[in-house]
Amino acid sequence: MGDKAYGTVDIRNYVELQGGSYCIPPKENATAPWDRDFYQYKERHVVEIFFNKLKQFRRIATRYDKLSSVFLSFALIASAMILLK
Repeated sequence: MGDKAYGTVDIRNYVELQGGSYCIPPKENATAPWDRDFYQYKERHVVEIFFNKLKQFRRIATRYDKLSSVFLSFALIASAMILLK
């Protein structure tokens, strides 16, 4: 899945050659627009918004914690705080 900027023919062909499928919407000025799964792209957007909210926590965005276990613990706490809002 990707944004409209990744909708070039080369990138789409590369994804298909690797055995994958893509969910990239065409740009507004595309001469030959392709189909995309709107619901799959919508789910991607929800995940992107969640990570954006997670980055609003300064401790996560700047990664002050030295240990990865402490960082993960705070990321889980911040995730719970976001979901409980």
